[in-house]
Amino acid sequence: MSLQDRIINNFSDSIQAQQDALSYLPELIEYAAQHIVSALLNDKKILTCGNGRSATTAQLFSLAMLNQFERDRPSLPAINLAADTATITAVANDHHFSEVFSKQIRALGQSGDILLIYTDGNNSNNLAKAIASAHDKEMSVIALTGNEGGLISPSLYETDIEIRVNLTSSTRIQETHILITHCLCDLIDHQLFG
Repeated sequence: MSLQDRIINNFSDSIQAQQDALSYLPELIEYAAQHIVSALLNDKKILTCGNGRSATTAQLFSLAMLNQFERDRPSLPAINLAADTATITAVANDHHFSEVFSKQIRALGQSGDILLIYTDGNNSNNLAKAIASAHDKEMSVIALTGNEGGLISPSLYETDIEIRVNLTSSTRIQETHILITHCLCDLIDHQLFG
């Protein structure tokens, strides 16, 4: 297989994954966006996190809220819990890596805030603990997952929202999570700013 054939296969696989997701995710994405807008209108904030490449998607969401998505507008309150390496490494060193997000949520989270989690379906104990801490703080959770949801799906309450990309490829899941994040940002801007 030539290098160009590999490129064509990557594009084709990505397009197919997103086409498949389009058949079952729009209603959940709309519901999640409405939930975020409701929280923002009630002066609440969005805390977001993920591990590895999923942390960068969490960063994508928070920067679009704090700065702008596609147009200039007032900043919206969002904090990426995966962005502060000093805090993460201190918590991991002094306690355990499984606490890196939950400890921040216990300090920053308030009732009515939303925890937005990104994972490709791996069994990340730190994300499961983050969900438990969010529930303790009376926060709701929106989880963008993949594969079979790992430890995340069973950790969610019925009132939480899971947007699961039913794929096994981490790369295709994360590409689809980025598109979903762009949809969320667009819907939030549209509902808040017309």
